[in-house]
Amino acid sequence: MKIKNEWFAKYRNTVSEAGFTLIELLVVLVIIGILAGYIGPKIMGHPEEAKRTKAALQIQGIETALKMYKLDNGMYPSTEQGLQALVESPAIGILPAKWRDGGYLEKGKIPLDPWSNDFVYLSPGLNDDFDLSSYSADGEAGGEGDAKDINNWEVE
Repeated sequence: MKIKNEWFAKYRNTVSEAGFTLIELLVVLVIIGILAGYIGPKIMGHPEEAKRTKAALQIQGIETALKMYKLDNGMYPSTEQGLQALVESPAIGILPAKWRDGGYLEKGKIPLDPWSNDFVYLSPGLNDDFDLSSYSADGEAGGEGDAKDINNWEVE
């Protein structure tokens, strides 16, 4: 019985020495609070910038889908066929010969920009093979600042 009691006493001492004190925990919580108070507003204070970044990423994703469409069919969808040609086989204009089952966009639908507007697609484009734009916060062509358009030929 003495051996069991010695082992238990050793184990108990090891466990009790391994924990954090209340003061250590409070110091960590204060540091986390200070960081959250400083960093939080910097991150959360730029919702418009976050929307513009999201729109640029969406444009790049749609561009990729359009390029896959062209690889399969030898051409981009026309302006009349629009971006809908990425989710449904076109029924107007020059019909694609090898339209991919399931479409070219992952979720099977055309996303709206972060301001809940449709992307603007023009093919052939004025700047490249196709133009793809988000009219951003104001929903109208042109604009300055937060209302400045986001265009595929300007997105890196």
